[in-house]
Amino acid sequence: MIVGVLTVDLAIFEAQSLKDKRRVIQGLKQKLRNRFNVSVAEVEYANAAKRSRLGIVMVTGESRPLHSQLDKIVEMVRRTNGLTLVDYSREWI
Repeated sequence: MIVGVLTVDLAIFEAQSLKDKRRVIQGLKQKLRNRFNVSVAEVEYANAAKRSRLGIVMVTGESRPLHSQLDKIVEMVRRTNGLTLVDYSREWI
């Protein structure tokens, strides 16, 4: 069993309030869950209107599909309207 953890740092420049930020983040989290069957949680900056850090976790039996799926997730986050991908990191457990 291989667990892949992807951490993404996001900027939500257009958000004027926490409500604006949460709308964008909730939409992204739901899309990721639906498309990739991953677990997603906001792990930092919950009370900052213009920043977010998401932890995304995927479990699989082989490393090749895991690498491919995490690459696709990063690309999807990059293309998401309303936010900017600032940085990301991967970890294998």
